[in-house]
Order: sequence, then C-alpha cells, then structure tokens
Amino acid sequence: MRLELQKVHHALSERILGKSEQLHLAIACLLANGHLLIEDLPGMGKTTLSHALSQVFGLQYSRIQFTSDLLPSDMLGVNIFSGHDNQFSFRHGPIFSQVVLADELNRASPKTQSALLEAMEERQVSIDGVTHPLPAPFFVIATQNPGYQAGTYPLPESQLDRFFMRISLGYPAWDAEEAMLRQSNVSTPLATCVDEAALQEMQRRVAQMQVSGSVIRYILKLVNASREPGAYPNPLSPRASRALLQGAKAWAFMFDRDYVTPDDVQAVFEAITAHRLNSTSQPSVDNVSLCKRLLESVDPLAA
Repeated sequence: MRLELQKVHHALSERILGKSEQLHLAIACLLANGHLLIEDLPGMGKTTLSHALSQVFGLQYSRIQFTSDLLPSDMLGVNIFSGHDNQFSFRHGPIFSQVVLADELNRASPKTQSALLEAMEERQVSIDGVTHPLPAPFFVIATQNPGYQAGTYPLPESQLDRFFMRISLGYPAWDAEEAMLRQSNVSTPLATCVDEAALQEMQRRVAQMQVSGSVIRYILKLVNASREPGAYPNPLSPRASRALLQGAKAWAFMFDRDYVTPDDVQAVFEAITAHRLNSTSQPSVDNVSLCKRLLESVDPLAA
C-alpha cells in the first residue's frame, strides 16, 4: 500500500476499529472521485467514519441531517433580498463543503433526495437560473437507515445507481468493541495525513491510469452477463461498468501499482454492484450471493 495512504488507513483504523476492508473501500471511493452510501443500523460508526475521512485528508466538512421536513433550499442555499443595496444575494447552503455527510438520507422526501443527487452528478447547483459550482474535491457520504424503520423513504433504483459504492460497517468483533470502550481520545481530531492538493493529484493520476484491453473486456463480460434476460433483478448499467473501471484503478493505485488486474475488479465488485443488482434497500446475503454468482459466471482468464 502507498505509504501516504497507509498512514491514512492507520489513522482511520484508530477510530473505526476492526473494519479494515471497509476503510480500504472508502478510501478507494474517494480516490475514484465517487460518492459513498453507508447502510447500517444507528450507532455503527457511520458519522464517525465520515468525519474522520475529512480530517485525515484535511477537507472542509459539513453534516446535513435529513428529516421529513427538510427542503432543497435548506441544503442547497437560497437567494436573500438585501434592502441595503436592493438586490438579491446567494446564501450558500451546507452542501458547499468538500465532504458532505447526508445523514439518514432516506428520511427526507423524494424531492429533497433528488436535489442532493443532482448536485452529486453535476457537481453544481442552480438557483433561480444561476449556476453555482461546488468545491473540489466534492465527496458525499450518505447514510441510510434500514427500510423497515419508521419514517423512511426507500431510494429508487435510479438513485441508488448514482452512488459509486455502498458499504456496511456492521457490528464490531468482541476485541474491537472492547478496545473501543477503552479508548479515551475519541474526541481528539485526527491529524491530516494527505492534504487537499495531494488528494486531487492522486485523483487525477487514478483517472489517467491506463488499463489493458483484457481487463476492459473482463468488465464488459461481467456487466453483459448481468443483462441476460431474467438472470438478475436489475442489470448493471453503463454507469456501473464505468464505476467498476474507476474503482479498479483506484484499488490498484492504492496498492502502489500503475496497472490494473482482474483481482482489482473483484476487490471492489461487491461494493460497486450489490446495490445495483438487487433492488432491496439493505445489504443482505442475497446481494452477496448475486455478486458471487456473477463473478463466478465469468472467467477472467478468458477475457
């Protein structure tokens, strides 16, 4: 693993104990310039992870608590009329940050959810016909509560597809939770391990990484296998195939390689495709088995 990213992972591991794989995926998602969806029960460390990521990369952070009465203007901003100079001025909303935690996204109305997803896709917001660019880098971490809990609005498949990755932290192991209970410095801010300029350079290098034709054919075979009639609940879209390519690049870069292998695709496959293949609102055994079945149906050596 690259030394600077190893420091990032080590720092994050001091806050999120026993979840090395999920931390690797979250870092890869940021390197690939994507957005992350974390689905889990309350109290699993979703907010802690998002705040820790902003600290180790030295990025501006804001949290938006999604509720049923949250309006798009509460999140994006609004034009305010000033009687002093008789003109409107734009007051930026909390979305104008580099790391935005959309906490309990599925508790907001579909209208407010859509406003966030438009900003994620376009990396800008338009208010009264005026376009306002969002800061770069721009990384949204959305958390979602289980769909069976009261007051939740399920995310449609088209909105789930816009999230680059979905992960779940889950309950910690006994020893990890014991270590967490013994911690006394949980409120101490984490030191910056990689600054903003270095992160943007990493993102640029990931985007420009060359990929062999055999790896691209492997990705194409995987997504086309998902499109066989009746094979999977939701076939993978072209956005998913691009995400697989970018995720594999980020994974290879993170582990200090300038080339991508089928193993890199497989490492990020479940996080990128599970929420796209199945329309259920929660990570489940069914989702994992779907990903495993799809991976096993394509031989990487035959690509």
